[in-house]
Amino acid sequence: MAIPTLSPEQLQSARSAATKARRARADFKDKVRRGELTLSQALDEAAKDDVLAHVKVVDLLKALPRVGEKRAAAIMERFDIAPNRRLRGLGRHQVAGLKKEFH
Repeated sequence: MAIPTLSPEQLQSARSAATKARRARADFKDKVRRGELTLSQALDEAAKDDVLAHVKVVDLLKALPRVGEKRAAAIMERFDIAPNRRLRGLGRHQVAGLKKEFH
């Protein structure tokens, strides 16, 4: 199956939508990093927003204070979360476990 050919206007629209989504996800992680959002609030917000639901779990965990690569990996392993999992792919038990961990 061939990739559809897009007009220059459609390409520009797609580019701007992608840029807007990337900025929203970066701002989301920055709010967590600055402590404006707790992990619990961030997970709730991502559940309601399709753009934020695309953030990788490991990236969100690493945005938390005092959580680096190793601690994020250990937490994800404990809750049986795949390394490439995105927020939208978390099960309710995984979400509950993460919320309890960072309460």
